[in-house]
Amino acid sequence: MSQQSTYEQLNDEGIWVYLTQSTLDIPSVVASVKSPKAGAVVLFAGTTRDNFEGKPVTHLEYSSYPPLALKTMLSIAQSLKQKHALTAITMVHRLGVVPIAEESILIAVSAPRRRAAWMGGEEALEMCKEKVEIWKLEEFGGDEGGIWRANRDGARGAPLEAADTSHPPVER
Repeated sequence: MSQQSTYEQLNDEGIWVYLTQSTLDIPSVVASVKSPKAGAVVLFAGTTRDNFEGKPVTHLEYSSYPPLALKTMLSIAQSLKQKHALTAITMVHRLGVVPIAEESILIAVSAPRRRAAWMGGEEALEMCKEKVEIWKLEEFGGDEGGIWRANRDGARGAPLEAADTSHPPVER
């Protein structure tokens, strides 16, 4: 991923975590984890789909507090690199508006063996969705407007009026 398009980043040995406003670059993320020591590379690309529970989605918009989100992403990557003996791991999340069919998250891992790469990649995604401080606004268009959600599968959000969609809700 080019430095120019990167919003924020943290790195460690064999670990790269980024937040960006730009379109995600799959080839560069895969290249970042390739190594002669790795016999397997696994990539997960999460894309914006055009519907949620039968409602048409126009786009997603992601918001974050980057310093905290990056620290959480780095901690997850460090933990999983050690746990699964990964060669390398890259986690990139896009912020801002993500149109239909474009990627919002890329997670690439490499490992000497495929089982470690599969397990590490899946666990990285689940931990990212569970722990990283990123929120998404799901825009339905029309009169329905949007819903802010924590970035978790199937987690219900609260409908917001159009004037309230400029920022994620404050948790109390």
